[in-house]
Amino acid sequence: MNLRPRLALTTAAVAVPLVLGLVWLDARSRHRAAEQALAHLAQSRVERPDEQARCEGDPVRWGRPLGLGPGPGRHDGPAHRPPPPGPRAAPPEFFAYDATLASGDARAPGLAPARVAALAQQAWIAIDRATFDERVSVLVRTPWPDGPCAYVLVRGTSPRGFIGAILPASELWLAPLAAVLVAVLIVVGPVVRRVRRLTAEVRRSAAGGFVDAPTPTGTDEVRALGDAFVAASAEVRRQLAARDDRERALREFLANTTHDVMIPLTVLTQHLASLRAGVRTREPAELDQIVAQAMDEAHYLAALLHNLSVAARVDVAEPRLERSPIDLNALVARVIARHRPVAVERGIELDSGVPERPVIVDADLTMLEQAVSNVAYNAIRYNRRGGHVAVVLDRADDDFVLRVLDDGPGIPPPDLGSLIGRGFRSDAARTRTTGGHGGHGIGLHITHTVARLHDYRLTFRNREPTGLEVELAGAVATRSV
Repeated sequence: MNLRPRLALTTAAVAVPLVLGLVWLDARSRHRAAEQALAHLAQSRVERPDEQARCEGDPVRWGRPLGLGPGPGRHDGPAHRPPPPGPRAAPPEFFAYDATLASGDARAPGLAPARVAALAQQAWIAIDRATFDERVSVLVRTPWPDGPCAYVLVRGTSPRGFIGAILPASELWLAPLAAVLVAVLIVVGPVVRRVRRLTAEVRRSAAGGFVDAPTPTGTDEVRALGDAFVAASAEVRRQLAARDDRERALREFLANTTHDVMIPLTVLTQHLASLRAGVRTREPAELDQIVAQAMDEAHYLAALLHNLSVAARVDVAEPRLERSPIDLNALVARVIARHRPVAVERGIELDSGVPERPVIVDADLTMLEQAVSNVAYNAIRYNRRGGHVAVVLDRADDDFVLRVLDDGPGIPPPDLGSLIGRGFRSDAARTRTTGGHGGHGIGLHITHTVARLHDYRLTFRNREPTGLEVELAGAVATRSV
């Protein structure tokens, strides 16, 4: 159901019971007031001098309506004043009853004898009437219990607007209520139009992939609703962009994995085939060289898969770091242990040096360890046989400095600034020596990205007379492991 009919029905649902309640309360109040007035009128009359004689002398005539022509029942108040304007009740009628509630007046309503018991404890009682019936009757006990006027029934009316009334006699009091209903329907019209316009804008925005956000107007709740839609649209766009970014990273990850893994895997297969073919014919030194090359390819495959895994985490719009306190001394030890076999196979001496006390940093363990491994692996892989590689960890005040030094061919100065670029490969001095394939060159790119995400400093500089020094520095953690 639309808003306007819903408001109209809601207003009516509230107004109708309210009106009925007021009408009932008004009728009830008038009924009560009329009963008290009639009882007071009867009691005042029976207290007049000679009233007993008049009633018992002619009970029927005594009961004629007051103020209607001459007669014993006529009201003896000030003669003929003009009645006040406004609603008028019917003149009250009096009916006399004896002690058994029998009356000689044929017009007198019949009364059950049981009502006598009720009057034994009180001066008058109300005769039951429906609340919405204007007729009101009360039965009054007189001071003359032995005659035909032991009880007097007084009957009158209580029209709308009369004594005790809450509501005016005219139905015009319903006009403001109707005016409120009409005003509600008129006032809600612009609101309904704005809600409809906002609904159409939201639907257009959804159909267009939430590129065009709604343009809410005003300063009220409808504007707040529009702002909420705008914020929701922005969040949806952000999540869609993040999803697209993840899908792109996944596609690149699969492409890189397929391309980079297949090449060394092919080379590894060739080495194993050569090993199988020459196991009986080749010299032991040749076989050792083939095994070393196969192990080198296997090590490269492992490093490549680690890099691709980290690349899938960092190459997104909002990389999420899983920080925790990390012992850099232990991290250096693991990197050295992991790369020592390949260093031995290549005839390269691999050393390390760490402070006596652990150096703790707050970082993502997987990312940081892969970053250091990339630098150490490059230093070993691109070094010459008989060369040296050292991983040295120092602490300077509140910073750590981790350096990887080698005595390999170094990097041409023009290429130093390009080492961190993804896919960058230096000249032949940095090209892989086995197989001649270069892969995607993502190792140092990942190291640079990890350093940037952790606010670390990564620098490259050539050493004299030859070699490369890679320095990773940053703040130590304020909390311990």
